[in-house]
Amino acid sequence: MILCCGEALIDMLPDANVDEEPVLRPVTGGSVFNTAIALGRLKENTGFLCGISTDGFGRSLIKDLEDASVDHSLCVRSGRPTTLAVVDLSDGEATYTFYDEGSAGRLIETDDILVIPDSVSTLMFGGICLIPEPCGGAYEALMAQNAKNHLVYLDPNIRPNFIDEQDKHRARIRRMRKLSDVVKVSTDDLEWIEPGVDPEDAIQAWLDDGTSIVLLSRGGEGSQAYTKDGVVSAAAIEIEVADTVGAGDTFSAGFLASLSKQVGLSKSTISGLDDDAIAAALTFANKSAAITASRDGANPPWLNEVE
Repeated sequence: MILCCGEALIDMLPDANVDEEPVLRPVTGGSVFNTAIALGRLKENTGFLCGISTDGFGRSLIKDLEDASVDHSLCVRSGRPTTLAVVDLSDGEATYTFYDEGSAGRLIETDDILVIPDSVSTLMFGGICLIPEPCGGAYEALMAQNAKNHLVYLDPNIRPNFIDEQDKHRARIRRMRKLSDVVKVSTDDLEWIEPGVDPEDAIQAWLDDGTSIVLLSRGGEGSQAYTKDGVVSAAAIEIEVADTVGAGDTFSAGFLASLSKQVGLSKSTISGLDDDAIAAALTFANKSAAITASRDGANPPWLNEVE
């Protein structure tokens, strides 16, 4: 099982009512939640771990997990409110304002998290849940406790406007990166994590430090996978972009799902991948992400749409 550990929230998307007046439309989302949904739709055995409210929004999140056949038995339910993310779209690009104080997701603690079942082979982390406390510390501790015996995938998905203590968060991401087998970043993420460092030099330093694969997502310019043996690239899929909400999250799901189907997911298979397997995974990830970007909101494709 791939266990996705991180936030679930409600995206408030700009829309219009029948009178063409601007309104906000609530849809389920969250970086790691989107990846879990995408993995479930791609027919991977997937679980999700997060603090989820028992309010109406929380019930919507649980329903979407169930509809995608994602196991939510490790989720911590409470009566605290659901995190909201107000989305602003400009030329299809999304920026976010988060409302997270006292939320069910933010207040999850280490003691709330159950023992990880033996069926879990892969742990995926990322998103805004790594920023605040106590949830950020809880997820970091979970990674540290399980990194030795599990494949670990990290997507930092940096949202600078939500990070008050940038040096503190940068230090956490660097610590978690050192425990991760696969790290996926955008060019903006990489520049934020390693400011003033040439991107190629930063990636090489990560590889020298033990990361097996660094995935660099370049949006419309495609994607690249860096390993100790070199670089593998895959071209972007040409589409008409509706918006980019959830596209990067779906990319992560597509990459993991492809490798799962090709070679299985473990530390040993990831460290020994050949270029053909990596190229196929990048292509599948790009196609999955493109389908998401071609429609409104975070709406990842089902397997039959990608194959």
